[in-house]
Amino acid sequence: MSKIDEGKDDEMITLKSKREIESMNQSGSILAEIHERLRDFIKPGVTGLEIDQFVENIIDEKGAEAEQKGYQGYEYATCVTINDEICHGFPRKEPLEEGDLVKVDMVINYEGALSDSCWSYAVGEVSEEVRHLMEVTREALYVGIEAAQPGNRIGDIGAAIQAFVEPKGYSVVREFVGHGIGPTLHESPSIPHYGTAGRGKRLKPGMVITIEPMINTGAWKSKMDDNGWTARTIDGGYSCQYEHTLAITEDGPQILTKQKGE
Repeated sequence: MSKIDEGKDDEMITLKSKREIESMNQSGSILAEIHERLRDFIKPGVTGLEIDQFVENIIDEKGAEAEQKGYQGYEYATCVTINDEICHGFPRKEPLEEGDLVKVDMVINYEGALSDSCWSYAVGEVSEEVRHLMEVTREALYVGIEAAQPGNRIGDIGAAIQAFVEPKGYSVVREFVGHGIGPTLHESPSIPHYGTAGRGKRLKPGMVITIEPMINTGAWKSKMDDNGWTARTIDGGYSCQYEHTLAITEDGPQILTKQKGE
């Protein structure tokens, strides 16, 4: 995800050809497979560094590259973000514990085509509070995707997510948003997960964007860790995230990072 940038939408939005979208779909298939394989790998006792190495091994096996590694000095192939951390958590050596909520975010570069997806995982048996947050956040992702129809506006996506989430007692993170992707990691336009329907730029076939709602049990505001990367909830509440990369097509949104069973 990118930090909200109010001026970003004035920049050029690149529209992708069908061939470029197909290449990004191939990249997304690799990313989706990694998330599928993480389902069985993530369990109590596994460390964030082990998750990162597991992911990087598959990326290498597939002949792809970890696009995040080296991005603005970031050292890892993934972000491994736990419990009250919202995003950009560093993989670390402390083992995951029963009941943790872990989010694994990565960007894959396959022959120049990028894909971006974050997924949330329950570590062992989690509380009902965490389970319900995960269910609502995942559904919010699909609510946002359904609103990403050609001819709609960017504000329609955020408005749909916000209207779904807030009546359930959760809050929508505002400092970090979705974004365009390709040929570089963060492209225009910004895709907030809150907002007003009918506002913002119109969605056009050929746009490739991420939708990645970050939903909190408490307040939506964040605070930054001393590492300058990791954001966490201001009140210690849980934060959950699910993300897909999708292309806007004449027939509607096409998910490029779709996993088996979706």
